[in-house]
Amino acid sequence: MKVKQLTVAVVLMAFAALGTSCGNKQKTSSTTETEQMAQSSAMEVDTLLARGESLVGQEITVKGVCTHTCAHGAKKIFLMGSDDTQTIRVEATEVIGAFDAKKCVNAIVSVTGVLREQRIDEAYLQNWEEQVKAQAQEKHGDGEAGCSTEKKARGEKGNSTQERIQDFRTKIADRQAKTGKAYLSFYFVEATGYEIEG
Repeated sequence: MKVKQLTVAVVLMAFAALGTSCGNKQKTSSTTETEQMAQSSAMEVDTLLARGESLVGQEITVKGVCTHTCAHGAKKIFLMGSDDTQTIRVEATEVIGAFDAKKCVNAIVSVTGVLREQRIDEAYLQNWEEQVKAQAQEKHGDGEAGCSTEKKARGEKGNSTQERIQDFRTKIADRQAKTGKAYLSFYFVEATGYEIEG
């Protein structure tokens, strides 16, 4: 009788262990599915730029090919979408400090952060002109032409500062005529985290 009770107890423990391991397997599988969903929820650069106006101020995740890092401390990177006209600037926050320039360039980088909007209007351009006159303009890139990658991301055409300012004025006038908005919107991400996918 004792042997029969012992056998039943062993069988019950085996089923309990089997049930626990199956339960753990499901949890692991569900965690993997959640991780996959999180990874697939990263927006492509093209989508982010197209939806930018509605996402300003929100935390987003975007991924693209890193085409450039800022030479001044790797505080900025640029992610490209389907082509080089679909590019977004990503700025490092204090949380991450700087990007790993050597590993980021030419790799797919996934960035999490807050989407911000920079508006360029007539007041912005007049302030820029005053800074140039006062020789107080922050230099980025080589000379007054500015960073070529950032210029391409913003669709700039001019080489000198004055040409760049005039180009913006022309684009603002065109946009105002078409939409009534007397400014240009450029989106960028304040990054709180990033992963290099390869």
